[in-house]
Amino acid sequence: MQWFNAQICLLAGSFFGLVSVALGAFAAHGLKAKLADYGKDIWATATEYQMYHALALILVAVLIKQGEHTLYSWAGFLFTIGILVFSGSLYVLALTQIKWLGAITPIGGTAMLGGWICLILAAVRS
Repeated sequence: MQWFNAQICLLAGSFFGLVSVALGAFAAHGLKAKLADYGKDIWATATEYQMYHALALILVAVLIKQGEHTLYSWAGFLFTIGILVFSGSLYVLALTQIKWLGAITPIGGTAMLGGWICLILAAVRS
């Protein structure tokens, strides 16, 4: 997993942070009248989790720079997949109300949890 390095984590974290802010602002202004409260709550959850994990990716980049560690790379990879699947499915669900997308969301959540488990294991091993 050496290809998922500090630079990729920093770029991904920065990009996802930027997009989280942009999508939050878009919902607050452009979607305010278009989304029901249910959709607004789903959108808020998506942007919130996306930002938390964008920051986690930036942390992972710093940790990889301090000492190349396979578990850190896996954490970054899993956080990235988690953001794409968890937040991505929630954005689409909020906009379309396609309920079966709710079945995909936990896959992204599981990836996020896996990223945190990788960080825990890295801390225990060091």
